[in-house]
Amino acid sequence: MQIRDLPYADPGVADARSGPRFLLWLGRNQLGGQLKALAWGLLHFCGVAGLPLGVGRAVQAVVDRSGSALALAGALIILCGVAITLGDTMLHRTAVTNWITAAARVQQLLARKAAELGAALTRRVAAGEVVAVSTGDVEKIGWFVEALSRFAAAAITVVLVCVGLVLYVPELGVVVAVGVPVLALAVLPLLPRATRRADVQREKAGRATELASDTVAGLRVLRGIGGEELFLGRYRQASQEVRRAAVRSARMWALISAVQVLLPGLLLITVVWYGAGLAQDGRIEVGELVTALKAVTLLMYPLRHFEEIAMAYSFSRPSAKRAARVLALRRTTEPSGVEYGRPSGDLYDPATGVLAPSGRFTAVVCGDPDAAGLLAERLGGHPAADADGAASVLLGGVPLDELALDEARAAVLVQDKDPVLLSGTLQELLDVPSSGKVSAEDALKAAQCGDVLDALAQASVDTDGDGDGDGDPMRTRITERGRSLSGGQRQRLALARSLVTDPEVLVLDEPTSAVDSHTEARIAAGVKELRAGRTTVVFASSPLLLDRADRVVFVHDGDVAAVGVHRELLHGNADYRAVVTRETEEEQLDGITAIGELAVLEEIEESA
Repeated sequence: MQIRDLPYADPGVADARSGPRFLLWLGRNQLGGQLKALAWGLLHFCGVAGLPLGVGRAVQAVVDRSGSALALAGALIILCGVAITLGDTMLHRTAVTNWITAAARVQQLLARKAAELGAALTRRVAAGEVVAVSTGDVEKIGWFVEALSRFAAAAITVVLVCVGLVLYVPELGVVVAVGVPVLALAVLPLLPRATRRADVQREKAGRATELASDTVAGLRVLRGIGGEELFLGRYRQASQEVRRAAVRSARMWALISAVQVLLPGLLLITVVWYGAGLAQDGRIEVGELVTALKAVTLLMYPLRHFEEIAMAYSFSRPSAKRAARVLALRRTTEPSGVEYGRPSGDLYDPATGVLAPSGRFTAVVCGDPDAAGLLAERLGGHPAADADGAASVLLGGVPLDELALDEARAAVLVQDKDPVLLSGTLQELLDVPSSGKVSAEDALKAAQCGDVLDALAQASVDTDGDGDGDGDPMRTRITERGRSLSGGQRQRLALARSLVTDPEVLVLDEPTSAVDSHTEARIAAGVKELRAGRTTVVFASSPLLLDRADRVVFVHDGDVAAVGVHRELLHGNADYRAVVTRETEEEQLDGITAIGELAVLEEIEESA
């Protein structure tokens, strides 16, 4: 896999049973790249390892006054230099490719999981953790995958050098062959503590990221209540905890680095002392002593990769564990594999008894807003994680849970009460998969976005190109999550986006909670007119919306308690009237609020 070939056509099905298994799965899926990096790494490290032999032969040739031997030694040094240069360049190239492609695979897996779970993802995993996994954790996982092949090449080179020294200079080779494994394994007792400290650091960093994400998401509210300093103090405290944990982790890694400097130094002193005695006694030649000393010195280079792989694994293991925890999440139900085609007809929820007849505007009233949100997601084929065993919602008699995910979402679109606007132009926002029957202009008109378009036109800077300041609102950029817009403006643009898609069934959860009553009345009329002949379900408690509905379903304690039109239910059902008008018990007895509500409705009708 090359960088130019990204993204993957299919990133595969990850082994998410544990962090180490996930890392192993990533390595197996990049076997070709790992083998390329291993081959180039061996060329590079073997060139490094061949230098001591060339230098030793050159010194011995000078001692023996042999010109031909010196020329051969020079040729060997040049050959090693070419191998080092070529191997290092291509090793870096292939290793970085492995890093980027591994990170891209993980990001694609996370994006696919987010698309599969939808809004249920952030109910089961904190949004901050998802952000941490898709940013910093992806980098750590890619680092380990990239370092793995270089470590393998370094380990093989160390073994080859030790074996070569034993064969070339047995007296010194045995000392090196015994000492090098000690160097490589000496830090093993320190690794568990270093790993634990790295885990603590990653955990605290994840919490800080989650706190920062939540604070940014609620910044407007925090400013409204004057809570900025309070949350800034909390984040400052969390940041300091991350800093202290990072310092403790760095101290342990500094100790490991010190050990890997001290022990090789002791080995080099031992080889010099013992080798000098052997050379003085005539048991080895000067060139062989120089070769052994140079080999021990250069062995420090591949041995550094032992420390790197230990550090990379220590940092990537908790990252892989968090990624695996997200990727292990599953829908509560899986498609049956039966080809149903695109279903149509009445939408029915057997669990609550809610029925939305085909082609009609149905309003659903729930006393509990959270219950309303969960029911809206159920109607869209997104059952809650704790809804195992509940009967599937039916569309035209076809269970939504048994449909393929893309088919279910194409048939039923759910807009939750807090829709997200992605950054980009308004034209890009409304450029979504659709039936093509509803234009952007009609959707914006039905959602009463006229003032929003005026505001975007004023915010644009000569987007029309004629310099008259009359900008094109469709080409005006909307900031991330629409933070530059008010709550009502964001809500109406999100509604227009949903209307453009023109799905078979559209489920709206409190689509007008952030707009004024007159705008709400016009939106209700516009949506009903635009969605004529299509099934529309609106979760709301606003009389202005309920009075426009063809059918109102009142859900109480998880079951349908009453069905009818708004005014009939308002007069005939005390529980419904209490939810819609928010009456107190005394007001329920004298009906004052109900009468006042009807008067408001009649006044709006007359003004319309």
